[in-house]
Amino acid sequence: MKVAVLCEYSGVVRDAFLKEGHDATSYDILLTESEGPHCQVDVTELDRDHWKQYDLAVCHPPCTHLAVSGARWFKYKEREQEEALEFVRYLLNLPIKRICVENPVSIISSEIRPPDQCIQPWQFGHGETKKTCLWLKGLPNLVPTDIVDGREHRIHNMPPSKDRWKERSWFYTGIAEAMAKQWGSFRSVLDFGAKVKV
Repeated sequence: MKVAVLCEYSGVVRDAFLKEGHDATSYDILLTESEGPHCQVDVTELDRDHWKQYDLAVCHPPCTHLAVSGARWFKYKEREQEEALEFVRYLLNLPIKRICVENPVSIISSEIRPPDQCIQPWQFGHGETKKTCLWLKGLPNLVPTDIVDGREHRIHNMPPSKDRWKERSWFYTGIAEAMAKQWGSFRSVLDFGAKVKV
């Protein structure tokens, strides 16, 4: 399967799919932080036909202007919010049959549509809380793989720093591995027997 991982510089999701034997490439305006197939580019500058080669896209749009954790600043950034929402619409409408857009609790829910699923890191082997919403097309809900103890609010409690945004956006390997194993092929979608979002 050919997999595009959009807005990912860490390589976490890309590498999980590569480990499962898939042809995966990450895309971001930043350089990748791990060795692997990566295109440093603004994805909106690529022709729509470019995306037709892919079977699955996992998208991580920046949450800076979307997450409700920053609601107190919403009145000051209406233009930035609309641009961020337009980017989410762009991702959801890529000419790819199977798409996942992930984000924290955000205005995507009220301005575009509610998420198909909300998950927590502690359902996938990480003893932390960080509610993550998934908007799905052509994919079933993820099935928890490793429910563990611990409900640490590590992300929420991070002290201010110049790299805080980067640390907060790092994706959990347990969730990435679940995506790669459960969504790694159309057969796996059928095997899970979950209702597929269209």
